[in-house]
Amino acid sequence: MTSPVRIVPVYCDRDRYRDLLLLADEQWDMIELYLHRGEMFAAYTEDEPCVKADSSLVPDRALGCMIVTDEGVDGRGLRIAEVKSLAVAPSHQRRGVGRALLEFAAARHAPTHDVLRVGTGDSPLTVPFYEACGFTRSHVLPNFFIDNYDHPIVEAGVQLKDMVILERCL
Repeated sequence: MTSPVRIVPVYCDRDRYRDLLLLADEQWDMIELYLHRGEMFAAYTEDEPCVKADSSLVPDRALGCMIVTDEGVDGRGLRIAEVKSLAVAPSHQRRGVGRALLEFAAARHAPTHDVLRVGTGDSPLTVPFYEACGFTRSHVLPNFFIDNYDHPIVEAGVQLKDMVILERCL
């Protein structure tokens, strides 16, 4: 694990996280569909120096970030919070940053939501990560990446076609 992680809300200048967000979703117009619709959080090391942004000081380099939206109540009567984007800088991947962000989202939304949901490509990299974080497969959205992206999305040598929806009870 990296040194202790501090997770903070991001209220403005979300575009400054563009490079990180594009690691999780490589088409910017898809990110823009949820960029300002949910809560955004960024992870930093405890000792990250701050820089001036707008009228406040903010940490300089994020280790990772995520956007979580309120998706309302589903057909089962369960209130859903959805992680729309979870991105970790390549130099900090496999060090617990992504897990820390997911645990933060679960703790933050447990008082008001029943389920934390995430949608991802059926990739040998991402699905096992979410399963190791306590998520289980719920359902599949067939051809999501084929129908919604303007180019093929390839991860770990696999072209992504379907979106796998995973859920974790809160």
